[in-house]
Amino acid sequence: MIVDLPDTTTAKISKALVRIREEGGAVALGRVLTLIIAAELGHEEDAIEAANDASREHPMRVIVLSTQAEGTAAHEPRVDAEIRVGGDAGASEVIVLRAYGDAASDPESLVTGLLLPDAPVVAWWPGEAPAVPAESPLGRIAYRRITDASAQPDPQAALTRICSTYRPGDTDFAWTRLTLWRAQLAAVLDQPPYESITAVSVSGALDSPSTTLLAAWLQLQLQVPVDYELTSGQHANGIHGVHLTRASGVISLEREVPGIATLTQSGQPVQDLTLKRRSLRDCLSDELRRLDPDELYGEVITRGLPQLAGPTTSTGDHS
Repeated sequence: MIVDLPDTTTAKISKALVRIREEGGAVALGRVLTLIIAAELGHEEDAIEAANDASREHPMRVIVLSTQAEGTAAHEPRVDAEIRVGGDAGASEVIVLRAYGDAASDPESLVTGLLLPDAPVVAWWPGEAPAVPAESPLGRIAYRRITDASAQPDPQAALTRICSTYRPGDTDFAWTRLTLWRAQLAAVLDQPPYESITAVSVSGALDSPSTTLLAAWLQLQLQVPVDYELTSGQHANGIHGVHLTRASGVISLEREVPGIATLTQSGQPVQDLTLKRRSLRDCLSDELRRLDPDELYGEVITRGLPQLAGPTTSTGDHS
């Protein structure tokens, strides 16, 4: 069910929520957190769909604050709202606020009256993020702050900015997308022979901040300088591969086909592994499983990234 509230206020939205609960039995009981999604007008539906899916694991109230992009022609101050419950909201209740003109100038006041009482707040910017998320109006009220470096105009420059502005509680989907890669590499190194890694190389697309974070994580964990290459080109996409050198040979984990990685080790048969790019829903669900700071991410972004030597760059086609 979707209830439209054109040209409305926070007080009217709160009253409508109470009425919907009384009439339809939709309740906030069991909601474990409030997720605030800060999006650009007209670009919020993918994020809402991911939140609806994730809500089946993490029941929550979702507040979507959609505002005009910078440089857009000014509108008269107005807030239009939608309340989505039932089949249109997964296991959550979704409040969509579309703020125009000066009505968008104080985002904190727009959402404060709609937060679940005594529940943690998570802020997510699926598109362009503020320069310092923790100091932004929404970031100041959030336990966790989720950004996505790959959605920024310059993903590699975004990592540099994140490194200098990081606060405990920040995280980024460029890191979350590495979970399966990190798990697979850790599983390989947990098997004999237990030899030291003497050299590491990583390759990926120029617009893949996950490739850079993977290189930083490996260098921090293995204490070995990591060479990494970033490739531009029509078919360059995501992480391409990792090569770990040790006395008995090279361990190679390469993804030349979308969703499938090939693991090659000396003295063992070649293995094909499922290694898909993680969806928005998967990444969001992962990040909502913990509301305490991700200390490893903090170490990688503040210590591992600055220690990483610059990449080599090339032009090529990777499927």
